[in-house]
Amino acid sequence: MPLPTAFPHFKREDPVIQVVKPATGPPRPHPELDPFGIADACSRVLMAWLQHPDLLDEGLARLARELRTESLQAWLRWWGIPANDVVPPVKYDQRFQDPAWVVYPWLDHLKQVYLLHTRWLQDAIYATPDVDEGQRRRAAFWVRQWQDAIAPSNVFWTNPEAISQALKTGGNSLYRGFQNWLRDLAAGDIAMVAPDAFVVGKDLAATPGRVVLRNELVEVIQYAPVTPQVHAIPVVLIAPWINKYYILDLAPDNSLVRYLVDRGYTVFVTSWKNPGPELRNTTWEDYLFKGALTAIEAARDICQSAQVHAAGYCLGGTTLAALLAWLNAGSAPIGACPVAHWTLFTTLVDFSEPGEIGVFIDEPSCAFLERRMARTGYLDGADMARTFRMLRPNSLIWHYVIRNYLYGEALPNSDVLYWNMDATRMPAAMHCCYLRELYLNNRLAASGGLVLGRRPLDLGAIRQPLYTVGAEQDHITPWRQTFRTCSLVSGPVRYVLATSGHILGVINPPTSPPRRRYWVNDASGQTDPDAWLQATATCPGSWWDDWTAWLAPRCGPLQDPPPLGNERFPALAEAPGSYVREI
Repeated sequence: MPLPTAFPHFKREDPVIQVVKPATGPPRPHPELDPFGIADACSRVLMAWLQHPDLLDEGLARLARELRTESLQAWLRWWGIPANDVVPPVKYDQRFQDPAWVVYPWLDHLKQVYLLHTRWLQDAIYATPDVDEGQRRRAAFWVRQWQDAIAPSNVFWTNPEAISQALKTGGNSLYRGFQNWLRDLAAGDIAMVAPDAFVVGKDLAATPGRVVLRNELVEVIQYAPVTPQVHAIPVVLIAPWINKYYILDLAPDNSLVRYLVDRGYTVFVTSWKNPGPELRNTTWEDYLFKGALTAIEAARDICQSAQVHAAGYCLGGTTLAALLAWLNAGSAPIGACPVAHWTLFTTLVDFSEPGEIGVFIDEPSCAFLERRMARTGYLDGADMARTFRMLRPNSLIWHYVIRNYLYGEALPNSDVLYWNMDATRMPAAMHCCYLRELYLNNRLAASGGLVLGRRPLDLGAIRQPLYTVGAEQDHITPWRQTFRTCSLVSGPVRYVLATSGHILGVINPPTSPPRRRYWVNDASGQTDPDAWLQATATCPGSWWDDWTAWLAPRCGPLQDPPPLGNERFPALAEAPGSYVREI
C-alpha cells in the first residue's frame, strides 16, 4: 500500500525499513502495566524518529506545506469560491457522509485538518526506520484507537446530524441519548442491540430438531427433515466456541441450517458448553475428540453412513483441519476416513499473518493472559468481545456511541448483532494452547510441528476434497491468509471469495441484497491469491447455491430420512438444547 506524499522517501516495501537494529529506548514497562506493549511500541517508534532528525524534519515540513494548502482551500470556500478537498474522506467512511461536512466551510476545514493529521501520523509510524515491523504495526494500531476516539463526528457540537436531530426533536434526542448512556453505564458496555430483542429457541436457533448427544463439553443437535427424502451422507457443522453456535441458525431467513435442511440434507451441529472454572483444564484435544469427532461419530451411527461431510466455521474450522490431519495420519486409505469431504468457512490454518488481531499476540501478551486465566480458569467472553470490537472501532464502537448517545436512537433488532453480544468464555488450557501453538508459533502449518492424540499432524496428508470460503473484508481471518490452506492440503480445493466480512460473508443467504457477489474457482495447490482472483470471474448473488450444487453429488443419492436419534444416541431434548442458553 503506497504512502501518501507526506513521506515520499519511505515505502513500506522499501528494504531500508526492513533492517532491524538492536532495540533502543527505555526498557519495556512492567507487563502488568503494559501487557500488550502499547507504551513500548510507541516509545520505540518515537525514539527511532528522534534518531533520524533530518528525515523527521522533512516529513514535518511536508505536513506544514499540506496544512498551508488546506488553509488556502478553506479560505476559498469561506469566500464562496469552489475548491476540492485536499484530503477527502475515503468512500466508505460513514463518519463524514452527511452533506454538511462539505456544505459548511468550517466543518469541511475541521474534517480535513483531522484527516490530514491522522493519515500523516499513521504513515509516519509505518515509515519508521530501524524498527521491527511488528512494533510499527502495534504502535499504528494503538495510535489509531486514539485517533478514532477524537474524531469530530464523536462530539455533539461538531456532528451536524446530531445537532439537526436535536433541533428537529426539540431536544428529545438528547434526552433519549442520556437515557441510553445511563442504560449502558449500568450494563458496563456499549449496547449494539436490545438485550430482549430475541429469544433463543423461539426467534433464533428455532429450526426443529433434537439433542442426540450431551457430554461435559458439547451437545450435538440433529435437525428434523422437512423433505420426503434426504441425501445419504449427512452434514456435520463444527461451530466455533467463541459466541454461541446459532450463528449458523439465526432467524429463518438467515439460517444456514434451515437452508440445508430445506434442500434435503440431514444436518448435525455442535453446541458447545459455556465453560466455567470447572473446565479450566479442558484442552484443544478435548475439543477435537470429545467434540468434533464425537459429533461425526454420532451422525455416522444415526444415519448409518460410513462417512459424513464436515464443515467448520472459524475456530471450528481450524479444529476440523487439525482433526482431518489426525485422521489421515499414516497410510490408511482415503475411504477409511469418516469424513468424505469438507468445508471451511473463514478459517485460518496458517497463522503467519493473522491480521490485526496479531497486535494482541506476542510472548509478553500471552504470558499476561496466562496469568490472568490462571486466576479464573477461563478467559471471559466480554474480554474477547472487546478485543474484536477494537479491531474495527469506528463501526463497532463509535458508530454505536454516536447513534445511542448523540442521536438518541433506539437499538436495532438485528439477529447477527444479538448473537455477537452473546459472548462465551474460553477454558484456560485450551486458550493458552491455541494462542501459543497456533498464533504465536504457527505449528499447525508446519508438517509435524504439532502433535495431538500422539500423532504428529501434517495438513499435506489431507486428501479429501475441500470447499473453502474467505471473505473480502474479513478483519479476523484475512482472506489471503485463508487462501494459504489451498497449498497446504493435498486434495482438490474449490475456493470462494465472498463479499463483506467475517460474519456476513458466511451468513449470505440467496435472499441477501442484490449487491452481494462472490468469486469461485479451482484453487488446488495454488499459492498466489491475487493471481487466482485475477483469473476468476465474478458471480452475482450468494455462494450458498454454489456450495449446495458442489455438495449434492458428493452427499449421495436421496433416501428416506433417518430417525431423530437412535438407541446409542437417544433424543435427549428439543433443540436448541440447554448449553446454548447458559450465561
